[in-house]
Amino acid sequence: MACLLMGLADVQYAFAAGENNPDEVENTPRDSTKRKKKNEDGIRTGWTFGVLPSVSYDADLGFQFGALTNIYYFGDGSTYPEYLHSFYAEASYTTKRYGVFRLFYDSKYLIPKHRLTIDMSYLPDAMCDFTGFNGYQSIFNDNWRNSKKYSAEEGYKSRAFYKYKRDLFRFSADIEGKIHSYWNWNIGVGVLGYLTGPVNLGLINSGKKDENKLPEIEGLYDKYVKWNLIKENEKKGGVHPYVRAGGSFDSRDKQMNPSKGIYSDAFLTYTAAFNSSYFGDQTEFNNLKLNFNFRHYLPIYKDYISFAYRLSLQMTVAGNSPFYLNSYWNTLYIQRVLYEGLGGGNTLRGITRNRILANGFAFANIEFRFKVWKFKIKKENFYIGLNPLFDVGMVLQPYDIDENNLKKSIAENDPNFDINTLDDYFNFDKSCVYQPHFSAGIGLKAAMNDNFVLSVDWAVPFNKQDAPGFANLYVKIGYMF
Repeated sequence: MACLLMGLADVQYAFAAGENNPDEVENTPRDSTKRKKKNEDGIRTGWTFGVLPSVSYDADLGFQFGALTNIYYFGDGSTYPEYLHSFYAEASYTTKRYGVFRLFYDSKYLIPKHRLTIDMSYLPDAMCDFTGFNGYQSIFNDNWRNSKKYSAEEGYKSRAFYKYKRDLFRFSADIEGKIHSYWNWNIGVGVLGYLTGPVNLGLINSGKKDENKLPEIEGLYDKYVKWNLIKENEKKGGVHPYVRAGGSFDSRDKQMNPSKGIYSDAFLTYTAAFNSSYFGDQTEFNNLKLNFNFRHYLPIYKDYISFAYRLSLQMTVAGNSPFYLNSYWNTLYIQRVLYEGLGGGNTLRGITRNRILANGFAFANIEFRFKVWKFKIKKENFYIGLNPLFDVGMVLQPYDIDENNLKKSIAENDPNFDINTLDDYFNFDKSCVYQPHFSAGIGLKAAMNDNFVLSVDWAVPFNKQDAPGFANLYVKIGYMF
């Protein structure tokens, strides 16, 4: 960890020391004496950047290899630790064939008195998690997907049984303007393009020895398509432009790891759908969704110890939403690559990604944040932090899965399926749908200049139905909220 921090400091110091001249930027103050004084006080000025090999680990996505950079411009330092402009770029791929190719820009100063964020991402995912609808109503059988613990005689089917292929292209542009004091208005436009389908076993098995190849069997996604739980006009994905509008309240003392204040937003997102020759007639999937988020940061001891929590919900208030959009959590500010609901490193840590898939959901995250060590390397400000954490989420708007109708559909479309084994797939007790999903763990943070944060979170679910393994580990950039 120390070597990594020193390397980042070397990169930042070289850039800030004069390789790029901030005086060349329009409207930048040119008082070099003032800028030098601020540097001596530990306040960053001008351009700084961190470059890292994107080598990380996510329990859901595997080991990640690639590169990323985050470039900040602080001007004369008068807004530090808030930056004037932020540029983020990443290109990486994981051992579980998940890719991230992303460009992101964030500024409160490009448009005076407005915050502008622009995101363009391509996220191919050859093995996206799919464990069914409505959380605990869909039974997660570890022996069907875990070849390390179970043999075929013990029920093993395939590591790809709970997977499907999902490629996502996303473009978004969001603007925030001030109404009064801490109150803001928000508008945004974008487009989400999905390509979905069964796992490409030819790609996954390419180059493997015969004994290591995944068997050619139907996965859960294929069965949902056959049983008409996933409709014909949504099984391939779709292209969905959207527009959103709402308001937000922000009294935080700083954007990254605030020690006090509130951030809250409420907004509506209208997502369009079309009739096309490839995806089919998707006009039934025009929909309107409501999102509400509330984050509260409470100082306990100066800025060394704080308590933070987040409450969030997403509801479909009109129209219908295809299954792949129900795993997309709408946000006004795309801090992380992809917000998926619910389960995984961005919503419910320790719980399998997309474990809770429904038309509407709610969740909460709770953390105690400790800065246990502050220090400097070559005028750069660092700290090491520890964060005990607790997460909980639940279904609010479930899919309507009727046992009798499902059996009729299976009899018509999948006559070779043994209907007596249906209880291995579903729990038809309606009370289980609204049962909360819990997890807890601890996080380790290494932060530079209060903006670049290397985050390691370890969490374990309370119920083995949420993640058959004992615990999950996530290595990411930034705080989760």
